[in-house]
Amino acid sequence: MSETIRLGDVTIQVTRKSVKHVHLSVYPPDGRVTLVAPTATRLEVARAYAISKLGWIRDQRDKLAKQARETPRNFIERESHYLWGRRYLMSVVEREQKPVVTLDHKRITLTVRPHCDAAKRQQVVHEWHKSLLHTAIPPLIKKWEKKLKVEVAGYFLQRMKTKWGSCNHKAGHIRLNTELVKKPRDLLEYVIVHEMVHLLEPTHSDRFVAILEKHFPTWREARAELNELPLGAEVWKG
Repeated sequence: MSETIRLGDVTIQVTRKSVKHVHLSVYPPDGRVTLVAPTATRLEVARAYAISKLGWIRDQRDKLAKQARETPRNFIERESHYLWGRRYLMSVVEREQKPVVTLDHKRITLTVRPHCDAAKRQQVVHEWHKSLLHTAIPPLIKKWEKKLKVEVAGYFLQRMKTKWGSCNHKAGHIRLNTELVKKPRDLLEYVIVHEMVHLLEPTHSDRFVAILEKHFPTWREARAELNELPLGAEVWKG
């Protein structure tokens, strides 16, 4: 059961789990705050801890507010788009054929039918992004299944508002944010490893951190870089 702590304009979602220490997190893009506490922790103790960290919470929220945010894309000629951490210019070709996206060393070419609107163009690019991820992800899962000695029953791609990934450890499934296609490939790998470690340890416990530390020692740098990159401009539903 989760509970809520309110400190002025800050709302903190409290969850009790079988962890040794309290974990406080502030998530992009909107500064959502969560506190995971050991099972026996009383709410007053969790509240006192949150009060002691209020300055840190506000600092993290300020950083997110100032963080670069991608401007909405219209999928038009010479517009900037990011792929695997690199910036490309978009070229749009109107032609009576099935829509397609191609890539060369400095340009993304979007071929669409005449009078195709921005929403349809976005959909075509999004499907292309998913196809790139479906090519990149399976070899990484296979690599880390061997290293971690776990098995991923399946993975899913989804637009997610506040998470880069999630794991259903009971089903053996991981879910990955389609925005990862815009980030450097090593950050995609970090998110995959992070979620696969949850198959061994469902919570962000000390054991989870120890496993991640052993197999992906640069995870803190990867997480920091991921959260410093421009946030997506889309307002996603669902």
